Amino acid sequence: MRRFALVAALLTALGACTSTPPTPAPTPEPTTSTPPVQRTYVSIGDSYATGFAPGGTGESFAQILAKQSGLELVNFACNGATSADLATKPACGQGAGGKTQLDAAVDTLRAGRTSLVTIVIGGNDLAPCAIAQDPLQCATTTVAGIRTNVAATLAKLRAAAPDVKIIGLTYPDVFLGAWVNPSIPNGKNIARLSVSMFQDFNSTIAAEYAKAGAKFADVTSTTGGYGALTDLTQDPKYGQIPASVAKVCTLTYFCDRTDVHPTPAGHQAIADAVSAAGR
Repeated sequence: MRRFALVAALLTALGACTSTPPTPAPTPEPTTSTPPVQRTYVSIGDSYATGFAPGGTGESFAQILAKQSGLELVNFACNGATSADLATKPACGQGAGGKTQLDAAVDTLRAGRTSLVTIVIGGNDLAPCAIAQDPLQCATTTVAGIRTNVAATLAKLRAAAPDVKIIGLTYPDVFLGAWVNPSIPNGKNIARLSVSMFQDFNSTIAAEYAKAGAKFADVTSTTGGYGALTDLTQDPKYGQIPASVAKVCTLTYFCDRTDVHPTPAGHQAIADAVSAAGR
């Protein structure tokens, strides 16, 4: 009897080993998810946004900012643009389709993918005032026109996208470089006048951006402007000069080439200033 029980147990065990294994659970089909839509950054303005420089076009602050923020840059800026040109002349860059910078930007905003807009404008409006018979009067009249044009631009952008982040920016006070530029008559006087000219321009334009709920990057301040011209430093090329002049000589090409555009270091400084203003 005991032997029979052992045989029965053995047969039972063997039956368990040779029984049909359970059907494995089906492998789930891989799911395909739609990748997130890349957000865009719209840039309008002048050659500061295009990256124009004496040696040809290079990387602009807008390109640097796009990389830093992980956004796709849509750049409608044009070399030589004035504040009036934003709404009256064809945009540059790809995808404008013959529209003005303002209209092309509005169409892009309406697509609903834009996270950031930057505007750099007014420098070409003001440039003639540096050599005008009465620079301050010229600047006063010109700034009034810039203010009107910027206000109209902001109104249309806000209507297209009420919540989008807009950052307006100003310029380095390049005319400080006249202090050491031998090709400019009365250079030191122009440098002195430029301080108050930029203060007036920046405060006026910053107020328009604030009205539209936009940010303002005071690039003049972050690149050495407004500093006392009695605050001297030793420059390796020009000797003892105002510290604000030395800084603008490093960040722009104005001091030795009479060119208002930023150096690569200048574009990086501008990108940093815009990024900080947008936080």
